[in-house]
Amino acid sequence: MPYTVGFNHVATLTTDLERHAEVYKQAFGAEVTFQMKAEEDHPAMFILDLGGAFLNVFEVTVDEIIGNRRQQGGRGAIDHFALAVESRDELEVAKDRIVAAGGDVGEIQQLGNEWSLFFRDIDGMELEVCAPVDAG
Repeated sequence: MPYTVGFNHVATLTTDLERHAEVYKQAFGAEVTFQMKAEEDHPAMFILDLGGAFLNVFEVTVDEIIGNRRQQGGRGAIDHFALAVESRDELEVAKDRIVAAGGDVGEIQQLGNEWSLFFRDIDGMELEVCAPVDAG
């Protein structure tokens, strides 16, 4: 039995904190719960609450985003993260909201016992939203 109860946060990079926050607010209803200005030894950052899952987002230049953001396994230390919704219907709503926020989305597909929707965020990072497949 796992000792942990999920993840606390995922840290990721962006080239524009304000734009990043607006897209995640529009697509997922996310809220910025903490902001920090850049300091000599630390980039500007914010913490986004996605409903119990958090993103710690650091603002860097495009040259500081390491990896090939279009190649799975080559995207740097964090390949991708998945957000969870409770149903296929909510996944359809998430897809519409991501499109309305200007996101680049794929098709909903079934991967094992999960519905999966891959999309690209404003910095080109491929991410995922998942929902359980209804057993009934």
